[in-house]
Amino acid sequence: MLSKKIWVALRILVIILLLFGFAVLGVFGGFNYVLSQDNRFDTLKKGLADGKYKVKADTPGAVTLVIETGDSTSDIADKLYEQGLIGNKLVFSLMSKINGFDGAYVAGTHYLLKSYSYDELMFFLTLESATVAVTIPEGTTYVQLKKLLHKAGLTFDDAEFDKCMNSPDMFVDYDFISKIEINEDRDYILAGYLYPDTYMFDVNSKPESIIRKFLNNMRGKLYEEYYTRAKALNMSMDQVITLASIIQMETGKPLDMMYVSAVFHNRLKSKDASLRKFGSSATINYLVEKRGGKTSLLHSDEELAIDSPYNTYTHEGLTPGPICMPGLDAISAALYPEPGCGYLYFCATGDGGTAFATTLKQHNKNIAKYKDNWSKHEDVTEVEPGGEDIDDQNAGKNTEETTAPTETTKKKN
Repeated sequence: MLSKKIWVALRILVIILLLFGFAVLGVFGGFNYVLSQDNRFDTLKKGLADGKYKVKADTPGAVTLVIETGDSTSDIADKLYEQGLIGNKLVFSLMSKINGFDGAYVAGTHYLLKSYSYDELMFFLTLESATVAVTIPEGTTYVQLKKLLHKAGLTFDDAEFDKCMNSPDMFVDYDFISKIEINEDRDYILAGYLYPDTYMFDVNSKPESIIRKFLNNMRGKLYEEYYTRAKALNMSMDQVITLASIIQMETGKPLDMMYVSAVFHNRLKSKDASLRKFGSSATINYLVEKRGGKTSLLHSDEELAIDSPYNTYTHEGLTPGPICMPGLDAISAALYPEPGCGYLYFCATGDGGTAFATTLKQHNKNIAKYKDNWSKHEDVTEVEPGGEDIDDQNAGKNTEETTAPTETTKKKN
């Protein structure tokens, strides 16, 4: 008969062997699980490449799940459960940790199906979110920009977007925004700073994140030398952007922009109060569009008399803020007008060109020469915001075909 000590030792040995056996089985099982998971995910990747798992918003049975920046695995599990995509939040969280997906989920909009397994849900939530490409042409107004974004599929609330545009305190981390002098007559404080370019947006992006993407791009375009040059011109960067926006809507040609800029700079420095009124057709078109009208090369007496500080036929100097989103050529032209240029007037030729003059007499001759062309191209500046409907040559540019910036055919200042 074995002694008590031997029985204890045998029991301990058996327990150790069992634990070791379980450990070996665990390692073997875990290894096989990892291999099988890799195989499953490889299969998913292949199916994705073949278009098998391409789910869009309009796919029958598609469920929209939006992951916010900073959402934890637990937050995501809650959303999946609420949408009926999983039946057990704890199981999802544990599997996510085991599979190594914690922290890998991509913020944004995802389209999923209720038939997906937990593994499939985890895999698809680590892929790029649903995004759309949006091109904002140079000279796009804020009104047009919102329509372009909506037509591309973005679902933001207009009122919330407008509120953000008038809340510069939300964006003080951008130096050029923090230095904007707030003017109560200004329509939208951040107008002019949503840099025109092609962007990728999540369809459910919030207004603040959309605006920040624009501002990040703008920050990279405002070179240090531009600030130095603005200071030399005794202008703030906001004044430069405002002037650039008017130039942008007066012409789409970089060379003409420099001459148009020279005209405006000359007028700003003039001792003649009437010359300090730009008389820019672009600013009238801005006001017409704001009222829901169509932009045009010719303006009625009523349009020219619109009571607004943005009306440069009735108010001296720059508008209270930018009237569109200027591109780099227009910004550069605002800072570097054509040197030694004495032009004080210009008018559209009606075919995309611009005729300049140093005297009112010369200017009136240009008007007489080209005014018949204006009515022929009266609708050329009308922009129908959105995707393929936009004519890239004319979108947002009331600028290449504009009435005289100082006197119209009726010789109004």
